[in-house]
Amino acid sequence: MIVSWLLIVPLVLLGGLVLVLGLYAITAYNRLIGLRNRFKNAYAQIDVQLKRRYDLIPNLVETAKGYIKHERETLEAVIQARNDAASANARVAANPGDPSSMGQLAGAEAALTGSLGRLFALAEAYPDLKANQTMASLMEELTSTENKVSFARQAYNDSVMTYNTARESFPSNLIAGMFNFQAAESFVIEDEQERQAPKVSFT
Repeated sequence: MIVSWLLIVPLVLLGGLVLVLGLYAITAYNRLIGLRNRFKNAYAQIDVQLKRRYDLIPNLVETAKGYIKHERETLEAVIQARNDAASANARVAANPGDPSSMGQLAGAEAALTGSLGRLFALAEAYPDLKANQTMASLMEELTSTENKVSFARQAYNDSVMTYNTARESFPSNLIAGMFNFQAAESFVIEDEQERQAPKVSFT
């Protein structure tokens, strides 16, 4: 009887340990899934605002074209930058957090902001364009959208940081490695000047 208890106790303890480890692994896995889904959802909010921004730009260029037809190179540069940014955004939307795609999007967005800045600087020299109600309305919508992009980007970056911290912390990093939870990339624009929404005054 004593011998059988001596055999049973270690088996029960071992079984209990395996059960606890199994439950922890399931909990850690589910937490990582939840955090990954959270940052993907946060990027979906950026995607909505960027698409709105990309939809506004052709209307902006078309309105400006009526007043500054001879500045074709600037107008074409804005449309090209817009198309490049939209393509980069589509790649990120398919796989949010991917470092390569996110880097391309950050670069494309910086280029778009730069080309819009040149267009707005040019528009300042045309009083009739500045007085155009459609242009003023589009500018107001664009500024509002830029602000929403900025807030959505902050929420996304916060979600990415929480996810990355969880996947790097011991012992959940063991589960992350076992199930191939990749690090996510924040949406960061390096140049401080590029962080600002393009501004133009139509007063």
